[in-house]
Amino acid sequence: MFRKTFLVLTLFLVFACNEDSKQREEIDKINIEFKVERFDQKFANAEPEDLPQLKRDYPFLFPAQYPDSVWVNKMQDSIQLELNTEVTAAFKDFSKEEDELKTLFQHIKYYFPSFKAPTVITVTSDVDYRNKVLLTPDFLFIALDTYLGKDHQFYMGIQEYLKKNFERAQILPDVASQYAERYVPQPQKKNFLATMLYYGKLLYLKDRWLPDTPDFEKIGYTEEELKWADANEEQIWRYFVDKELIFDSDTKLYSRFLYPAPFSKFYLELDNESPAMLGQYIGWHIIRDYMDKNDVSLQEMLDTDAETIFNKAKYKPKK
Repeated sequence: MFRKTFLVLTLFLVFACNEDSKQREEIDKINIEFKVERFDQKFANAEPEDLPQLKRDYPFLFPAQYPDSVWVNKMQDSIQLELNTEVTAAFKDFSKEEDELKTLFQHIKYYFPSFKAPTVITVTSDVDYRNKVLLTPDFLFIALDTYLGKDHQFYMGIQEYLKKNFERAQILPDVASQYAERYVPQPQKKNFLATMLYYGKLLYLKDRWLPDTPDFEKIGYTEEELKWADANEEQIWRYFVDKELIFDSDTKLYSRFLYPAPFSKFYLELDNESPAMLGQYIGWHIIRDYMDKNDVSLQEMLDTDAETIFNKAKYKPKK
């Protein structure tokens, strides 16, 4: 009996590996063309007399209500000059990120054939960390001054839970998040479960699009935070169940368990040990279980309501 079970398991793993390898080959063959425009460098190297040409090339970056004097002053501003120096030193070569973006775009197009790659424009943003990545129908803007490393001097005074994701490695997951929001429908119901699974769907798209990215980077955790969540998955779920939070519509649960914060708020002594967004973490695992146990396409999952997914996932947290 043991030999038969072992043989079946071995054949299953071999088949799964072959399917994964075949899929990767298909994705690698997808033709993706896009440009990376280093506006940050062009602005850093510009003189006042270059401003008219910059405005012609990038009119969307120069709002009409601001006179030219604003941009000339910015070119000569000491803080902007320091930003230019630090970003140039850190991102003199952007080729690695360009290759990673190409692979991401190939994955998105594989699952969503109508996808069109954008023009990627790198900028500085006065460390506007609330808008590290901005996506429009034609352009993808990446603010490089928000990815200089969590210990950079520019980030003094910013809370640690935010700074931890000001790392270069976070560019790709942040871009993937922006695209995932385009493909995941907003939840039909406004309760904790539906919102958990909305975030779970976003993270599951990252599973498909970023197969080589560690889970902790997909969700925006440190390695230690993900280890804590993994070690306490059963206790997190039991708390949600015991407190009858699953179908609760109290929006305060979002700030407690779904949004970025210093920690999750169980109102227990362990709060300071816990990472934020544990509702997203649980929603992610429910979606993974649903996809593992049901023969459905990615699009079918995205279109399926939360209660159906929850019932069919038969989610059981790791002990």
